Amino acid sequence: AIATGAHGRVHEIPHLVWYHRRESRVVEYGSSFGAVRAAGIGQSLRDTLVNMNGSHLGSGAVTLFEALSDAGLRTASVNFTAYRGRTVHRSSLPLLGEVRGPEAFFFYNLFESERTGAPLSWRNRAGGSIDAYATAVGRWLVTRDGFDFLVYYLSDYDYASHAGGPDTALGVLARCDDAVGALAAAAGGLDELLERYALVVLSDHGQTEVRHVGALQGRFAKVPGALVTASNRAGQIYALPGCPLDPRELAARLDGEGSVDVVLFREGGEAVVRKEGAELRFAPAPGAEGWRVFGDAAILPHPDGLARAWGALGNPNAGDVLVSAADGWEFADLGGRHHLGGGSHGSLVAGDSEVPMLTVGIEGRAASIVEVAPLVLRHFGVQAPAYTLERAA
Repeated sequence: AIATGAHGRVHEIPHLVWYHRRESRVVEYGSSFGAVRAAGIGQSLRDTLVNMNGSHLGSGAVTLFEALSDAGLRTASVNFTAYRGRTVHRSSLPLLGEVRGPEAFFFYNLFESERTGAPLSWRNRAGGSIDAYATAVGRWLVTRDGFDFLVYYLSDYDYASHAGGPDTALGVLARCDDAVGALAAAAGGLDELLERYALVVLSDHGQTEVRHVGALQGRFAKVPGALVTASNRAGQIYALPGCPLDPRELAARLDGEGSVDVVLFREGGEAVVRKEGAELRFAPAPGAEGWRVFGDAAILPHPDGLARAWGALGNPNAGDVLVSAADGWEFADLGGRHHLGGGSHGSLVAGDSEVPMLTVGIEGRAASIVEVAPLVLRHFGVQAPAYTLERAA
């Protein structure tokens, strides 16, 4: 969403785990080691590191790296997952082959466009080695003014929050602050950094506490052709060939399930949101901005809920039924793993969805992470993709 300025209808990545209908297999991007092992370690690694950006990311989507490179600007990325760009890079691991990324591309030591002297990223994940690698590369890039546009991704806080909960990782948050400070130091100070660059500082999601674990698979164990892909605080149900139930019937099986907040499906050109048997139907209003809404809007009070739900349901790789977890619940993944006692994200609720954002030197505001890309493109005087103007379409 950040890289493309679009919801899933355009970027086509539905979840950490999803069913690839054309290839008749499950794609697992790394919910847990157990989930990766269940899906096949080699395939999961290639899906996560290569295929997500190569063949899974929608062909109609345009990433910031692609749009800015096409405008003659030098782009850079450190550890950012949605990296598709215009420059070919070869991995240090031969089995990963080539990918297309930004001109300056650094991805967990697996892809490095230049030698920076940065330490190994995976040597001690719990001790902060991932962000230590990012910090070293970021400092190297700023010292050389090696980019017009940089995405600098720090993931250690998310990792620590998953493990201990969102209120227990303040020490790691301080370490993230130091990592941002390293960029300022490399520029000669904060004033010098802000004189040289405009900044957008944000999180890609929130996290909420996990107090209970649910297993959606149990509700569909006796339904032939019903496949569940669940992880963190979201799940999907696919009706494979031979499944006797339509999306409405699949969704109804989750009535009374304590782990579920709302379920979503498409019916007759409309989106349906179901909660304990009550339903809300909606679709984009024809010829105008906004929505046609039928039913109790209180069923979907979530931030930007209509746009996010519509975009998710329009994803060609999404399940026939989408599930958003209730407060305090997480869905066990393919390997049966979860973050009980820690934190998680992925649902529509505010705690998972609302993020802090700070902009310096950029005109305008972004009310959603899908508005970050067009905000950045306007800053550089580059035309944004047409789909960014169609939030409700």
